[in-house]
Amino acid sequence: MFFRRSTRQPAPQQVQGEQAVSASTSMPALELESVSVFTELPEGGHRRILKDVSLQFTAKRTAVLGLNGSGKSTLLGLFNGLTHPDEGIVRVNGVDTLEAPSRGSQSTRGNSHGARGNSQGAFEGVGMLFAQPEAQLIMPTVAEDIDLSLRRAAAVEGSALSGDQRRERIRELLRERGLERLEDQSVFTLSGGEKQLVALTSVLAARPQILLLDEPTTLLDLRNRARLLKHLESLDQMLVLSTHDLDLAASCDEAVIIHDGRLLAQGDAAQLVQQYRTWCAEGFPNEDATEGLDSSGGADGR
Repeated sequence: MFFRRSTRQPAPQQVQGEQAVSASTSMPALELESVSVFTELPEGGHRRILKDVSLQFTAKRTAVLGLNGSGKSTLLGLFNGLTHPDEGIVRVNGVDTLEAPSRGSQSTRGNSHGARGNSQGAFEGVGMLFAQPEAQLIMPTVAEDIDLSLRRAAAVEGSALSGDQRRERIRELLRERGLERLEDQSVFTLSGGEKQLVALTSVLAARPQILLLDEPTTLLDLRNRARLLKHLESLDQMLVLSTHDLDLAASCDEAVIIHDGRLLAQGDAAQLVQQYRTWCAEGFPNEDATEGLDSSGGADGR
C-alpha cells in the first residue's frame, strides 16, 4: 500500500452523457463543467483533445487513468493554467479560473485564447510536478531553483524573507527530503531520481494546497520510485496524479478513467483499476463508434 486510503470507498460510476457525480457533498477543490479543449491540425481544422468533460475532485488522492494520448496531461493542465478551456468552465476551490483575474488584470471569461497570464491568480494554490523534471528545473543550482520558488511565493503573499531566512528555509526543505548534500550542486549533474525530488521540493517551497503530478514515476527506477512515493505519502496536500502505474493508482482514494478525451468512469480507485484492466484487454465502451470522428471535417471538426 503506497497511500493510506480513506475509509470512504464509493462505488465506481460509469459516466452517462459525459457527466460524473462526485460522491462527496463538500465543495469540490477542482471541477470541470462541460469542458472541451481543441487543438489546431497542421492540415487545417481542429481536433478535440477533451470532449465535454464534467467532473469533480474532492478526494485526498485521485489517480487519472488512460491510454497514451487520452487527454490526461491536458486535463491536469487545466487546473494550473497551462491549458485553458475552449468550451465549459474550470473551477479551482469554487472559483471560475477565467473569471478570477490576477492583481490589476481584466476578467477573461469568453476569451480563452487570450487568457494565459491574465487568470493566473486562480492557480496560486496549485503546484504541478512534471514527468520530466528538466522542464521545471530552470536555475543553475539546486539552492537557486528552490530560492526562486520561495521568492515567487513571497511575491504572491505580499511578504518577504531576507536572504539568510531563505537560505535557512532552503536547507530545511532539503533536509526534509534527505537532499541536503545537493544544496550547491548543479541541477544538470543530478540523477533522474534526484531531479524529481528536487523538482518536488521546489514546488512545495511555494506551499501549494493542491499538487498535480503528471506521470511522476514513469522515468524512475525502483529505488527512486520508492523514495518519491514515501515523500508523497508524507504530504498534507490534495494530490491528483496521472499515471500508468496501476499499483500506485489502486492505492489512491479515487480514480477517473479518460479515454479518447472523454470521461468514462469515476469512483473507488481499486475497483476502477480492475475495470481499466478489463477495458484495456477487451476494448473500451463505444470505442469503434467514436474512432476517427474528431479529425478535421468529422463530427467534432471545427
